[in-house]
Amino acid sequence: MYNFILGVILVLSVIIVITIMMQPSKQNSAASAFTGGADQLFGKQKARGFEAVMQRSTAILGAIWMILLFVLMFLSSK
Repeated sequence: MYNFILGVILVLSVIIVITIMMQPSKQNSAASAFTGGADQLFGKQKARGFEAVMQRSTAILGAIWMILLFVLMFLSSK
């Protein structure tokens, strides 16, 4: 059981890295580097389409990853 969960965690880690890399960039120009993103603070919009799917999938995969790590920690302590 321990080895199976460890294998799932390793595969899930690679999938999380891929989903993070597939997310679209939030910076539109070099001016964002100078303003520190303050212009996006008041003009914040909800993510739609592909961006929303990627954000949601990254959050779900991250939560599953954390739960599996706690299960693995519990199994290794016995």
